[in-house]
Amino acid sequence: MKKAIVICSAALAICGCDKGPQFTVEGNISGAKDSLLYMEANTLEGVVRLDSVKLTEDGAFRFSAQAPSSPEFYSLRIGKKHIHFSIDSTETLNFTAAYPTMTTEYDVKGSDNALKIKEIYVLQQNLQNQIIAVEKNQSMYPGDKMDSIKYLVNTYKEKMKNDYIFKEPARAYAYYAVCQSITDLAGTFMLFDPFTNRDDVKCYAAVATAWDGQYPDAARTEQICNAAIKGMGNTSRPTQKVIELDESKVEETGIIDITLPDINDNLKSIKDLKGKVVLLDFTLYSAKESAPRTRLMRDLYEKYKNQGFEIYQVSLDEDIHFWKFSVENLPWVCVHETDGRAVRSYGVAQLPTFFIINRNNEVVKRSEFIDNIEDEIKNLL
Repeated sequence: MKKAIVICSAALAICGCDKGPQFTVEGNISGAKDSLLYMEANTLEGVVRLDSVKLTEDGAFRFSAQAPSSPEFYSLRIGKKHIHFSIDSTETLNFTAAYPTMTTEYDVKGSDNALKIKEIYVLQQNLQNQIIAVEKNQSMYPGDKMDSIKYLVNTYKEKMKNDYIFKEPARAYAYYAVCQSITDLAGTFMLFDPFTNRDDVKCYAAVATAWDGQYPDAARTEQICNAAIKGMGNTSRPTQKVIELDESKVEETGIIDITLPDINDNLKSIKDLKGKVVLLDFTLYSAKESAPRTRLMRDLYEKYKNQGFEIYQVSLDEDIHFWKFSVENLPWVCVHETDGRAVRSYGVAQLPTFFIINRNNEVVKRSEFIDNIEDEIKNLL
């Protein structure tokens, strides 16, 4: 259930000057004398630092920044401790907290959205702790662990759907709920899959439709609408009859090219494999299921490599040295990605995910629509 990280943040232009309408965030964080408190904006481009203050004995602080025209998301941070909240316009939020328990134990006034976001975050942390506890439980069989985690996640998602997403999908907290991620022992994954899970796509679509009506010009609206549209396209089941066309009259659609470095820092392009049947695989070697999966792939490769079969495997492991050690003896194309461009280009929402590419460099299927990968490969060779 390892999932790659897909980031649900917003494009936001922040000005530190005193022009235009302002919002205010103030309050008191005790127990953090001489610590730097940052106020940051969480944007589509990443985290933007807006302001900071060195806290005194009383822990009082006050920040102001340009008010957004549509809901945006921010955080107060000391070290690795965060308080997450949203701002709709020119409101004033007041926080009371103590360090180091500020992440979940705080009071907030001035915003119903901020209260809901606190509720969601606390529930999310509880889920995360439950998952880790199951994973560490040595008395459970692996299959029982997977079943328990699946039950925990599904139960949590139902609560999110009923209490936060479908209830008021135009609110900032609904957006926050549908875009949350969970970190377990294997890494971080999106809780709601925006691209390949039909039920989860419905959640994205609900928020996207509501935001499109309420904030049609917002960058977040465009982002979540694009995700919902792509997800609906990926998960729709065609009902019309497939018509076979004369291949000589069809232009090549090609693929989105990927050019990434292998363990020797030589750039490898997937387009260079035209003429072969290619398994494009996005994976993590640090995932616990990686070893048996690699053995299965090796069997496929050895069986069909002489017939024109190739594997182009993209690793997203954070530890590059570990990745190099893991793949140094593998016979197929192994490359590594650090900026997430290929993942985003192919709409990958979970790891592992793979695509099958025919000899004309055209993507013909992705993993969730494949019942038997060996049959798919044989049919194209």
